[in-house]
Amino acid sequence: MSNLVEMVVAEFQEESKTTSRVLDRVPADKLGWRPHAESSSLGQLALHIASVPSGIAKRLAQAEAQIDPKAFTFKDPANAEEIRSAFEQGVRDANAFLSSLTEQRALAMWTLKAGDKTIVARPPIGVVRMILMNHLYHHRGQLSVYLRMLDVPVPSIYGPSADENPF
Repeated sequence: MSNLVEMVVAEFQEESKTTSRVLDRVPADKLGWRPHAESSSLGQLALHIASVPSGIAKRLAQAEAQIDPKAFTFKDPANAEEIRSAFEQGVRDANAFLSSLTEQRALAMWTLKAGDKTIVARPPIGVVRMILMNHLYHHRGQLSVYLRMLDVPVPSIYGPSADENPF
């Protein structure tokens, strides 16, 4: 494994701990709550966050992946355990994929297509940064706002929150 890949693996492992803390705060009795009619529900958003690592790892394991844009819908979890289980599996899948990367494979071209249309064409390490990590952080931030709106204590993410001080 190259230094580049090792740095990404270390970041993913550290950020997974933070994401786990945020997901742990999702109240099981509020999974259907949504801050606005156009927004995903709390449960849908949490399950999406939980599912991203596995979904990205599985797609990146192929040289080229196909998607159906119509299939990109946020699903309702049956319960909070489904969210936890999906995240734990996702972390395992992403760690296994990342640990298997050589520098050559990390920097080779990877393509995501919807039918004949190319959606993304870039090295897997770039997709890991862009979709697995940055996309995950974006939705984790949304989830922390949902928690605040529900008066659920927000955990420390990158320093103190109004509810938790790690220092």
